[in-house]
Amino acid sequence: MKHFIGVLVLSLSLLLIGCSAETGGEKEGVVVATTGQIADAIKEISGDHLKVTALMGPGVDPHLYKATQSDLTKLDKAEVIFYNGLHLEGQMLDIFEQMSKNKAVLAVGEKLDKKDLLASDDEAMLHDPHIWFDIELWKGVVQAIGDKLQEEYPQFKEDFAANEEAYLKKLDELQTYAKARVNEIPEKQRILVTAHDAFNYFGRSQGFEVRGLQGLSTDSEYGVKDVQEMVNFLAANNIKAIFIESSVSDKAMKAVIEGAKEKGHDIVIGGELFSDAMGAEGTKEGTYIGMYQHNIDTIVDAWK
Repeated sequence: MKHFIGVLVLSLSLLLIGCSAETGGEKEGVVVATTGQIADAIKEISGDHLKVTALMGPGVDPHLYKATQSDLTKLDKAEVIFYNGLHLEGQMLDIFEQMSKNKAVLAVGEKLDKKDLLASDDEAMLHDPHIWFDIELWKGVVQAIGDKLQEEYPQFKEDFAANEEAYLKKLDELQTYAKARVNEIPEKQRILVTAHDAFNYFGRSQGFEVRGLQGLSTDSEYGVKDVQEMVNFLAANNIKAIFIESSVSDKAMKAVIEGAKEKGHDIVIGGELFSDAMGAEGTKEGTYIGMYQHNIDTIVDAWK
C-alpha cells in the first residue's frame, strides 16, 4: 500500500510539473544531467553557453538515488536532460520516460554500440552501466552529447564542435598517461579488488583483473560466503592492498580485511577510488580527467 501511495504521489507531481512547464519561446540554455561525469562533459563542450546542473554530487550512489521534489523542479525547467542509462539510475526511469514526452531526453550510454558493452553478470539482457571507466567508450559518449547539443542549440554549433574536438584530444592524452602509469606495474600484479563491480570497463581497457565483493549494483547484497571467497582469493594471489570507493560504504572491505587477518594474511586499504561519483566541484577530482588520473595514480602507487 505504501509503495502504491508513493507511486501515486510521484505521478501526480510529474503531472503537475508537466502542466506548469513553459512551452515555446527562445531557449535559455538550461541543461540537467544526472551524474557529475556527464555534466562535466557537457560543460567541456558547451563552454559558457549553457547553464549545466548535475543532480548527483560527490559521494552519491546513482544505483540507489531517488529523485527529490527539488530534482523534479530542475528537470522540469531543463530544456535538455542527459542521463547515463543502462539501468544506472534505476530509480528514475519512469521520470525520464514522462519527461521525454515534452522535451529532449538522452540516455548517453544507450547511444553506444551494444557490442562494445559488457554484459551484466546478474541478467544477460542487461549491460554494465559503468561506461566512463573505458576512455574510448567515454569518447563515444562525449560525441553523442556533442551531437545532441548541436541539434538543440544550433546557434552555438561551431563553438560546440571546436570544444568537443579539443576535449577529445585531452581524453587521448589521458589514455596515454594511464597506459604509461599502468606499465609501471608487472602484468602478473595487475589485480584490482574493490567493493563492487564498477571497474570492469577499467579492467578491460587497462589490462587489470577486477574483483568486486558486491555485484554491478550496490543494491546487491554480500554475505559471509562472499567475504570468505574474497579472502581466499587475496591470500592465493598474495594481494596486499584492496580499495574502498567514495560512494560506497567501507563496511564490506573492512570485513574482508578482518577475515584475512584471522587467516594470517595482512591486507591494507590501498586508497579511496572514485567509482560511481566524482570528487567535489572545484577540485581536480571533480572533473572526469582529474577523477580518472586520481584513480590511476592511487592504484599504481599502492602496488609500488
